[in-house]
Amino acid sequence: MYDFKADPDLPVDEMYRELTGSAAALVDGESDPVANMANVAALIWQFVPRLNWAGFYRVIGDELVLGPFAGKPACIRIPMGQGVCGTAAESGETQLVADVHAFSGHIACDGDTLSELVVPVIRDGKVVAVIDLDSPENARFNDEDAAGIEALSKAIAQYI
Repeated sequence: MYDFKADPDLPVDEMYRELTGSAAALVDGESDPVANMANVAALIWQFVPRLNWAGFYRVIGDELVLGPFAGKPACIRIPMGQGVCGTAAESGETQLVADVHAFSGHIACDGDTLSELVVPVIRDGKVVAVIDLDSPENARFNDEDAAGIEALSKAIAQYI
């Protein structure tokens, strides 16, 4: 049994260090990428406050396909380059969106989502997945959140 505890009183940077360390411990030695994504999505949901969705989209051919997540049912397939997730996957760059309604081409899988953070997972120089966090709050995510999820992505990339 795993017993990772999220401390709501930790400063944000420490919370992300705890999240990344917990995720690294969970995926270490496990070769199944779906199992690893499932556990990491659950950890993100547990550690990061004020989310309405947290999970993965996997790069399959020329599109993103829904992977393990926590939250409401989501869009199953997203074309590369479309929406926040497709833009992150195609560009290989983090997308920090304070207001999804102002993002050209936003794909609304959940009408309650107001802000989004999407970080590519890069292995051997290629984007293999994205980590997607949605919030029902405008401007929920900032540079500290982006840096924390980027560190998480790097720590787990070889296991995804």
